[in-house]
Amino acid sequence: MSEARVVARKRVATGALIVDRHGNLLVVKPTYLDRWSIPGGVVEADESPRDGCVREVREELGLDLPIGRLIAVDYTSADARGDDSLQFLFDGGVLDDAQIASIRLPPEELAAFRFAPRTEALELLGDGKLARRMPACLAAYDAGRTLYLQDGREP
Repeated sequence: MSEARVVARKRVATGALIVDRHGNLLVVKPTYLDRWSIPGGVVEADESPRDGCVREVREELGLDLPIGRLIAVDYTSADARGDDSLQFLFDGGVLDDAQIASIRLPPEELAAFRFAPRTEALELLGDGKLARRMPACLAAYDAGRTLYLQDGREP
């Protein structure tokens, strides 16, 4: 007699690594967090991670961007904030001055945005799971690689 198996159900989220022409990273300030983040969010039911990224960028920035290659997938362990999850990071491209000028934030969700040099952007992200994965993701972005991470680190 076989034992019943429990099938994993994971939360899935997505984000976009977006830069300006100087290579500065776009970060956004959520109204509900004490640290900065990147554009992105939870993938909805029956939505692919890439489609979720396109939707989140449109909702958060008011931009329809051609989301590029997958930079990383990070498996994050369960913690006090929630269940384990899969976090997808895509290349959101390089914004020109006109695109930057047309950014429109949803005021109930995002208080501000800015482009910051990488070192400063990493400091703004604080010490959470996103901040833990971003150094490896930036290195993969520069090298044109795609990474699999576990809790922000290569296994």
